[in-house]
Amino acid sequence: MINKAIIVGMLGLTAICATPAAAVSIMDPTDDFIPSYTAGPRFADLDVTGFSVNYDGMSQLFTLGATFAGDIDPQTAGLYIFGVNTGTGIARPFASIGQPDVIFNQAIVIQKNGTGSVGPNALDPTGIAIAGNMLTARVPLALLPSTGFGPTQYGFNLWPRNGVGNVNQITDFAPENATVSIGAVPEPATWLMMLVGFGGVGFSLRRRIGKVVTGTVYA
Repeated sequence: MINKAIIVGMLGLTAICATPAAAVSIMDPTDDFIPSYTAGPRFADLDVTGFSVNYDGMSQLFTLGATFAGDIDPQTAGLYIFGVNTGTGIARPFASIGQPDVIFNQAIVIQKNGTGSVGPNALDPTGIAIAGNMLTARVPLALLPSTGFGPTQYGFNLWPRNGVGNVNQITDFAPENATVSIGAVPEPATWLMMLVGFGGVGFSLRRRIGKVVTGTVYA
């Protein structure tokens, strides 16, 4: 638990301090499970509340971050799919559930146990961290080769699922019916918000640690 917390903090600092870098972040409403989700309980860790994408041009790494309405629980069903449009955007499988503009040609899969993959390629588990309601994953650009877009033009969407198989297992989309791309380097105020956010996570993790001391494409 403590090691995971330290890793999350380090990945967050890497995302902020790496240069040249660009980032985008969005908020997503709480308890906005999509109407077509009928396959199981509304676990809070399948409800996205925030999603961010950072690209570091020097290390050629994407850092994906997500927060959820509750702590991620590996004992309950669920996984996280990050759809990526690297230029062709050939997959549009969600029109039947009101999400026709979620377009992707590659998928990053992150499991609740901290493992992940891009297609047949496993991600380095040291680049994936889960602490409380926060997930962070580093993905090399080499695993997401361009099909026409530059890295900062790539489109991303996050959708949790409670299992693999039918679209009624998808719980949420972030953003809704769209993809998000980095575009340009954020303004200083955005960097300040990110710093404050990671500082809050660090403070929360320190409190938790102190208490312990004292007592393939999925569619």
